[in-house]
Amino acid sequence: MVQRFEIGPRMSQVVVHNGTVYLAGQVADDPTQDIAGQTRQVLAAIDALLAKAGADKRQILMAQIFLADMADFPGMNSVWDEWVTPGYTPARATVQAKLADAGWKVEIVVTAAVE
Repeated sequence: MVQRFEIGPRMSQVVVHNGTVYLAGQVADDPTQDIAGQTRQVLAAIDALLAKAGADKRQILMAQIFLADMADFPGMNSVWDEWVTPGYTPARATVQAKLADAGWKVEIVVTAAVE
């Protein structure tokens, strides 16, 4: 069975299948924030979406992080390091990418397990 949450005309924000939770890329609601502010917004959105699927950040298997500018890597990491649960760090990749909105500094995609 496939479950979908926050279904839109183009994509669902969350899809759950066979014990795995897939989140769409999450971006900041307020693109005027600096990298720390945007990262906090994105991680809060991830927390909320995982909760809808019955999971939490300790169950994240993989995180893919897209930065508009790699100069923001240290600022994003400082917020990430405060947020991630020690001992439950996921596999992770971070790349520089041109994001869909020029104001966005970070987009994060996660895949998690749900029990």
